[in-house]
Amino acid sequence: MNSDALNALDQAVAIARKRAGDRVAVVGVAGPQGSGKTTLVKAYAAFHPRTAHFSLDDVYLPSSLRRLIAQSVHPLFATRGPPGTHNVMQLNETIEELVAAGDGAKTVLPAFDKVTDNPVHASHRLVFDGKPSVILVDGWCLGATAQTDDELASPINVLESERDKDAIWRKEVNANLAGAYQPSFDMLDAIVSLQAPSFAIIQEWRCEQEEGLLGRDLTDADRARVARFIQHFERITRHMMAGGRRADIDVQLDERRNVKEIKRQ
Repeated sequence: MNSDALNALDQAVAIARKRAGDRVAVVGVAGPQGSGKTTLVKAYAAFHPRTAHFSLDDVYLPSSLRRLIAQSVHPLFATRGPPGTHNVMQLNETIEELVAAGDGAKTVLPAFDKVTDNPVHASHRLVFDGKPSVILVDGWCLGATAQTDDELASPINVLESERDKDAIWRKEVNANLAGAYQPSFDMLDAIVSLQAPSFAIIQEWRCEQEEGLLGRDLTDADRARVARFIQHFERITRHMMAGGRRADIDVQLDERRNVKEIKRQ
């Protein structure tokens, strides 16, 4: 992660600390899949050892619970990612525990095993010792705003047109985003948002991530699987790219994730 992105995060931390006053500041790092938000957070933490950090990906609901939601609301909720598939209470409680932590505190951080598709047992999670100097949370939809009914009316991709013909899934995702997720976003004193140059490049970024995880080049079948998966995130991602988000610092990236522009909102 280059120094320009770290500088943008430094600016967001400064904004957050001013707003937080005597309290430990909480900063969100938003960005589409593969944009480098987790890498940025880890790089910042390497330079600032008292940084507590975790990801929205660490607080997914267990697969069994998502299956129940899929059975009772809509089958697409079996796939983790969109609002409605996270343990928002765990997200809030972790932030609250870290904010309240004293010098001798031991805060168990959330973690999720994407191989087993379930949360990591508490005995195997990282523990943050003491009082953090700052708390960083990264997540693809942090700061996203809800859409209007008119915006939800028409499908935007094959997934929605074939598997959400009655708009039940996308309306429920939007209701979650408008409801339980907004108080969580309000806990963030500042947000830095990584912006992709186009939606098309996000699929390539995600494919690069998959190659790193698998340790091999992707097959055509792998790429097709990634393309289908990305469609679960497309509506909110495009909405955020079009301005449907709250952010204090926007970081415009090029196709190679180099910083082209840093803009304070």
